Amino acid sequence: MNNLSMKQLRYFEALARHGHFGRAAEDCAISQPALSMQVKELEERLGAPLVERGARRIRLTGLGEAFAARARDILRAVDELDDLARASHGAMAGRFRVGVIPTVAPYLLPALITDLSARYPALDIRPRETVTRKLIDNLMEGRLDSAIVALPVSEPALVEEPLFEEEFVLVRPREDAGKPVPNSETLREMRLLLLEEGHCFRDQAISFCKSASALPRDLMEGSSLATLVQMVNAGIGVTLIPEMAVPIETRSAAVSVVRLPRPRPKRTIGMVWRKTNPLAGQLAEIAQIVRQTAGRMDEDAGLP
Repeated sequence: MNNLSMKQLRYFEALARHGHFGRAAEDCAISQPALSMQVKELEERLGAPLVERGARRIRLTGLGEAFAARARDILRAVDELDDLARASHGAMAGRFRVGVIPTVAPYLLPALITDLSARYPALDIRPRETVTRKLIDNLMEGRLDSAIVALPVSEPALVEEPLFEEEFVLVRPREDAGKPVPNSETLREMRLLLLEEGHCFRDQAISFCKSASALPRDLMEGSSLATLVQMVNAGIGVTLIPEMAVPIETRSAAVSVVRLPRPRPKRTIGMVWRKTNPLAGQLAEIAQIVRQTAGRMDEDAGLP
Protein backbone atom coordinates (compact mmCIF):
# COMPACT_ATOMS: atom_id res chain seq x y z
CA MET A 1 0.00 0.00 0.00
CA ASN A 2 1.54 3.29 -1.07
CA ASN A 3 0.88 6.67 -2.63
CA LEU A 4 -2.44 7.22 -0.85
CA SER A 5 -3.43 10.83 -1.51
CA MET A 6 -5.34 13.30 0.63
CA LYS A 7 -7.63 13.76 -2.34
CA GLN A 8 -8.58 10.09 -2.30
CA LEU A 9 -9.14 10.17 1.46
CA ARG A 10 -11.49 13.16 1.10
CA TYR A 11 -13.40 11.51 -1.75
CA PHE A 12 -13.81 8.26 0.14
CA GLU A 13 -14.83 10.05 3.35
CA ALA A 14 -17.52 11.91 1.40
CA LEU A 15 -18.74 8.63 -0.10
CA ALA A 16 -18.84 6.98 3.33
CA ARG A 17 -20.77 9.94 4.74
CA HIS A 18 -23.35 10.21 1.96
CA GLY A 19 -23.64 6.52 1.08
CA HIS A 20 -24.19 7.52 -2.54
CA PHE A 21 -21.75 8.21 -5.38
CA GLY A 22 -23.80 11.01 -6.92
CA ARG A 23 -24.25 12.99 -3.69
CA ALA A 24 -20.63 12.44 -2.70
CA ALA A 25 -19.44 13.68 -6.10
CA GLU A 26 -21.63 16.77 -5.78
CA ASP A 27 -20.23 17.44 -2.32
CA CYS A 28 -16.68 17.16 -3.68
CA ALA A 29 -17.47 19.25 -6.78
CA ILE A 30 -16.30 16.56 -9.21
CA SER A 31 -18.07 14.24 -11.64
CA GLN A 32 -19.48 10.94 -10.42
CA PRO A 33 -17.28 8.86 -12.78
CA ALA A 34 -14.18 10.69 -11.53
CA LEU A 35 -15.05 10.01 -7.89
CA SER A 36 -15.85 6.37 -8.65
CA MET A 37 -12.51 5.97 -10.40
CA GLN A 38 -10.60 7.48 -7.46
CA VAL A 39 -12.34 5.18 -4.97
CA LYS A 40 -11.66 2.18 -7.20
CA GLU A 41 -7.99 3.14 -7.42
CA LEU A 42 -7.89 3.47 -3.63
CA GLU A 43 -9.34 -0.04 -3.25
CA GLU A 44 -6.76 -1.41 -5.66
CA ARG A 45 -3.93 0.14 -3.66
CA LEU A 46 -5.35 -1.31 -0.43
CA GLY A 47 -5.88 -4.70 -2.07
CA ALA A 48 -9.41 -5.07 -0.68
CA PRO A 49 -12.88 -3.59 -1.33
CA LEU A 50 -14.09 -0.67 0.76
CA VAL A 51 -17.68 -0.57 -0.48
CA GLU A 52 -20.40 -2.91 -1.67
CA ARG A 53 -21.97 -1.23 -4.70
CA GLY A 54 -25.77 -1.43 -4.91
CA ALA A 55 -28.26 -0.09 -7.45
CA ARG A 56 -29.30 2.87 -5.28
CA ARG A 57 -26.84 3.11 -2.38
CA ILE A 58 -23.49 1.76 -1.37
CA ARG A 59 -22.69 -0.12 1.82
CA LEU A 60 -19.30 -0.01 3.51
CA THR A 61 -17.42 -3.26 4.04
CA GLY A 62 -15.87 -3.99 7.41
CA LEU A 63 -12.60 -2.55 6.15
CA GLY A 64 -14.51 0.40 4.71
CA GLU A 65 -16.04 1.24 8.11
CA ALA A 66 -12.67 1.15 9.85
CA PHE A 67 -10.94 3.02 7.01
CA ALA A 68 -13.61 5.76 6.99
CA ALA A 69 -13.20 6.37 10.72
CA ARG A 70 -9.42 6.61 10.39
CA ALA A 71 -9.73 8.82 7.29
CA ARG A 72 -11.93 11.27 9.24
CA ASP A 73 -9.32 11.44 12.00
CA ILE A 74 -6.55 12.10 9.49
CA LEU A 75 -8.51 14.75 7.59
CA ARG A 76 -9.48 16.52 10.82
CA ALA A 77 -5.85 16.51 11.95
CA VAL A 78 -4.70 17.95 8.62
CA ASP A 79 -7.34 20.68 8.81
CA GLU A 80 -6.18 21.53 12.32
CA LEU A 81 -2.61 21.85 11.06
CA ASP A 82 -3.88 24.39 8.55
CA ASP A 83 -5.74 26.14 11.37
CA LEU A 84 -2.57 26.16 13.47
CA ALA A 85 -0.74 27.98 10.68
CA ARG A 86 -3.60 30.46 10.34
CA ALA A 87 -3.69 31.04 14.09
CA SER A 88 -0.03 32.07 14.03
CA HIS A 89 -0.93 35.01 11.78
CA GLY A 90 -3.35 36.53 14.29
CA ALA A 91 -6.39 37.91 12.46
CA MET A 92 -8.83 35.50 10.86
CA ALA A 93 -8.27 34.87 7.14
CA GLY A 94 -9.09 32.11 4.70
CA ARG A 95 -11.91 29.60 5.01
CA PHE A 96 -14.38 29.92 7.89
CA ARG A 97 -17.04 27.18 7.93
CA VAL A 98 -19.86 28.10 10.26
CA GLY A 99 -23.07 26.17 10.84
CA VAL A 100 -26.31 27.83 11.95
CA ILE A 101 -29.63 26.30 13.00
CA PRO A 102 -32.63 27.10 10.74
CA THR A 103 -34.46 29.14 13.39
CA VAL A 104 -31.52 31.56 13.53
CA ALA A 105 -29.85 31.47 10.09
CA PRO A 106 -32.30 33.55 7.96
CA TYR A 107 -32.45 36.34 10.53
CA LEU A 108 -28.87 36.57 11.78
CA LEU A 109 -26.68 35.50 8.85
CA PRO A 110 -27.19 38.47 6.45
CA ALA A 111 -26.16 41.03 9.07
CA LEU A 112 -23.48 38.78 10.53
CA ILE A 113 -21.79 38.13 7.18
CA THR A 114 -21.72 41.88 6.55
CA ASP A 115 -20.17 42.56 9.97
CA LEU A 116 -17.61 39.75 9.70
CA SER A 117 -16.59 40.78 6.18
CA ALA A 118 -16.03 44.34 7.37
CA ARG A 119 -13.90 43.17 10.31
CA TYR A 120 -12.01 40.41 8.45
CA PRO A 121 -11.79 41.29 4.73
CA ALA A 122 -9.67 38.20 3.98
CA LEU A 123 -12.19 35.81 5.55
CA ASP A 124 -13.90 33.34 3.21
CA ILE A 125 -17.21 32.74 5.03
CA ARG A 126 -18.91 29.44 4.22
CA PRO A 127 -22.20 29.11 6.12
CA ARG A 128 -24.24 25.93 6.43
CA GLU A 129 -27.83 25.79 7.69
CA THR A 130 -29.18 22.57 9.19
CA VAL A 131 -30.54 21.13 12.44
CA THR A 132 -28.47 20.95 15.61
CA ARG A 133 -27.67 17.24 15.54
CA LYS A 134 -26.18 17.46 12.05
CA LEU A 135 -24.20 20.57 12.93
CA ILE A 136 -22.68 18.89 15.98
CA ASP A 137 -21.80 15.81 13.91
CA ASN A 138 -20.19 18.03 11.25
CA LEU A 139 -18.26 19.89 13.94
CA MET A 140 -16.97 16.74 15.59
CA GLU A 141 -15.91 15.35 12.20
CA GLY A 142 -13.97 18.53 11.39
CA ARG A 143 -16.24 19.66 8.55
CA LEU A 144 -17.22 22.85 10.39
CA ASP A 145 -15.10 25.31 12.35
CA SER A 146 -17.93 26.42 14.61
CA ALA A 147 -21.71 26.40 14.90
CA ILE A 148 -24.38 28.75 16.23
CA VAL A 149 -26.97 26.69 18.09
CA ALA A 150 -29.31 26.68 21.08
CA LEU A 151 -27.45 25.82 24.28
CA PRO A 152 -26.65 23.58 26.00
CA VAL A 153 -25.41 20.90 23.61
CA SER A 154 -23.66 19.02 26.45
CA GLU A 155 -20.82 17.67 24.31
CA PRO A 156 -17.61 17.41 26.41
CA ALA A 157 -15.34 17.94 23.40
CA LEU A 158 -16.88 21.33 22.58
CA VAL A 159 -16.51 24.83 23.97
CA GLU A 160 -19.90 26.50 24.56
CA GLU A 161 -19.90 30.31 24.41
CA PRO A 162 -23.30 31.87 25.28
CA LEU A 163 -24.14 34.79 22.98
CA PHE A 164 -27.63 36.04 23.80
CA GLU A 165 -31.04 35.04 25.11
CA GLU A 166 -34.29 35.49 23.23
CA GLU A 167 -37.90 34.96 24.16
CA PHE A 168 -40.53 32.96 22.29
CA VAL A 169 -43.53 35.05 21.29
CA LEU A 170 -47.07 34.02 20.40
CA VAL A 171 -48.32 34.54 16.86
CA ARG A 172 -52.11 34.41 16.43
CA PRO A 173 -54.64 35.70 13.87
CA ARG A 174 -54.98 39.48 13.78
CA GLU A 175 -58.61 39.30 14.91
CA ASP A 176 -57.44 37.73 18.18
CA ALA A 177 -55.33 40.76 19.07
CA GLY A 178 -57.74 41.97 21.77
CA LYS A 179 -58.23 38.61 23.45
CA PRO A 180 -56.48 37.62 26.71
CA VAL A 181 -53.01 36.20 26.22
CA PRO A 182 -53.09 32.43 26.91
CA ASN A 183 -50.81 30.89 29.51
CA SER A 184 -49.06 27.57 29.01
CA GLU A 185 -52.05 25.53 30.18
CA THR A 186 -54.50 27.40 27.94
CA LEU A 187 -52.12 27.07 25.01
CA ARG A 188 -52.27 23.30 25.37
CA GLU A 189 -55.98 23.43 24.54
CA MET A 190 -55.47 25.41 21.32
CA ARG A 191 -54.47 24.26 17.85
CA LEU A 192 -50.73 24.71 18.09
CA LEU A 193 -48.52 24.83 14.99
CA LEU A 194 -44.93 23.70 15.52
CA LEU A 195 -41.87 22.78 13.50
CA GLU A 196 -41.51 19.16 12.46
CA GLU A 197 -39.36 16.74 14.45
CA GLY A 198 -35.61 17.29 14.36
CA HIS A 199 -35.75 21.00 15.23
CA CYS A 200 -34.65 21.83 18.76
CA PHE A 201 -37.02 24.83 18.76
CA ARG A 202 -39.94 22.40 18.51
CA ASP A 203 -38.81 20.58 21.66
CA GLN A 204 -38.32 23.86 23.51
CA ALA A 205 -41.80 25.07 22.56
CA ILE A 206 -43.43 21.79 23.57
CA SER A 207 -41.64 21.83 26.93
CA PHE A 208 -43.22 25.21 27.65
CA CYS A 209 -46.81 24.29 26.90
CA LYS A 210 -47.03 20.70 28.09
CA SER A 211 -47.60 19.21 31.52
CA ALA A 212 -46.36 15.76 32.49
CA SER A 213 -45.87 13.80 29.27
CA ALA A 214 -48.93 15.04 27.39
CA LEU A 215 -48.47 16.92 24.13
CA PRO A 216 -50.77 19.82 23.17
CA ARG A 217 -54.18 18.44 22.25
CA ASP A 218 -54.28 19.61 18.64
CA LEU A 219 -50.73 19.71 17.28
CA MET A 220 -49.88 20.47 13.64
CA GLU A 221 -46.45 20.66 12.03
CA GLY A 222 -44.66 22.82 9.46
CA SER A 223 -41.25 22.69 7.85
CA SER A 224 -40.21 26.29 8.61
CA LEU A 225 -41.15 29.29 10.73
CA ALA A 226 -42.33 31.04 7.56
CA THR A 227 -44.77 28.19 6.89
CA LEU A 228 -46.06 28.29 10.47
CA VAL A 229 -46.74 32.03 10.35
CA GLN A 230 -48.55 31.75 7.02
CA MET A 231 -50.66 28.93 8.47
CA VAL A 232 -51.64 31.29 11.31
CA ASN A 233 -52.40 33.94 8.67
CA ALA A 234 -54.79 31.42 7.08
CA GLY A 235 -56.61 30.94 10.38
CA ILE A 236 -55.41 27.38 10.98
CA GLY A 237 -54.08 27.92 14.50
CA VAL A 238 -51.46 29.72 16.60
CA THR A 239 -47.70 29.29 16.88
CA LEU A 240 -44.63 30.24 18.85
CA ILE A 241 -41.60 31.77 17.13
CA PRO A 242 -38.33 33.20 18.44
CA GLU A 243 -38.30 36.96 18.83
CA MET A 244 -35.54 37.33 16.24
CA ALA A 245 -37.87 35.99 13.53
CA VAL A 246 -40.68 38.50 14.10
CA PRO A 247 -39.64 41.36 11.74
CA ILE A 248 -39.16 39.07 8.73
CA GLU A 249 -41.83 36.41 9.19
CA THR A 250 -44.73 38.68 10.16
CA ARG A 251 -44.26 41.56 7.73
CA SER A 252 -46.47 39.99 5.05
CA ALA A 253 -48.97 38.20 7.30
CA ALA A 254 -52.20 39.39 8.92
CA VAL A 255 -51.22 38.21 12.38
CA SER A 256 -50.88 39.55 15.89
CA VAL A 257 -47.69 39.08 17.90
CA VAL A 258 -47.73 39.21 21.69
CA ARG A 259 -45.41 38.31 24.54
CA LEU A 260 -46.53 35.42 26.74
CA PRO A 261 -47.20 35.69 30.50
CA ARG A 262 -44.28 35.33 32.88
CA PRO A 263 -42.29 33.16 33.29
CA ARG A 264 -41.83 33.60 29.55
CA PRO A 265 -40.26 30.82 27.48
CA LYS A 266 -36.82 31.66 26.16
CA ARG A 267 -33.68 30.05 24.83
CA THR A 268 -29.95 30.74 24.95
CA ILE A 269 -28.17 30.96 21.61
CA GLY A 270 -24.47 30.29 21.66
CA MET A 271 -21.46 29.47 19.53
CA VAL A 272 -19.64 26.15 19.87
CA TRP A 273 -16.32 24.84 18.57
CA ARG A 274 -13.94 21.98 19.25
CA LYS A 275 -11.69 22.40 22.27
CA THR A 276 -8.77 21.20 20.15
CA ASN A 277 -9.26 23.86 17.46
CA PRO A 278 -6.08 25.98 17.21
CA LEU A 279 -8.25 28.96 16.18
CA ALA A 280 -9.99 29.08 19.57
CA GLY A 281 -8.76 32.63 20.26
CA GLN A 282 -9.99 33.92 16.91
CA LEU A 283 -13.29 32.07 17.29
CA ALA A 284 -13.83 33.78 20.64
CA GLU A 285 -13.35 37.13 18.84
CA ILE A 286 -15.91 36.09 16.21
CA ALA A 287 -18.33 35.11 18.98
CA GLN A 288 -18.10 38.64 20.32
CA ILE A 289 -18.98 40.03 16.88
CA VAL A 290 -21.96 37.67 16.68
CA ARG A 291 -23.07 38.94 20.10
CA GLN A 292 -22.82 42.56 18.96
CA THR A 293 -24.68 41.87 15.70
CA ALA A 294 -27.52 40.12 17.51
CA GLY A 295 -27.74 42.93 20.06
CA ARG A 296 -28.13 45.52 17.34
CA MET A 297 -30.85 43.45 15.67
CA ASP A 298 -32.70 43.14 18.97
CA GLU A 299 -32.73 46.92 19.32
CA ASP A 300 -34.08 47.27 15.78
CA ALA A 301 -36.86 44.70 16.28
CA GLY A 302 -38.79 46.98 18.62
CA LEU A 303 -41.23 44.39 19.98
CA PRO A 304 -42.91 45.87 23.09
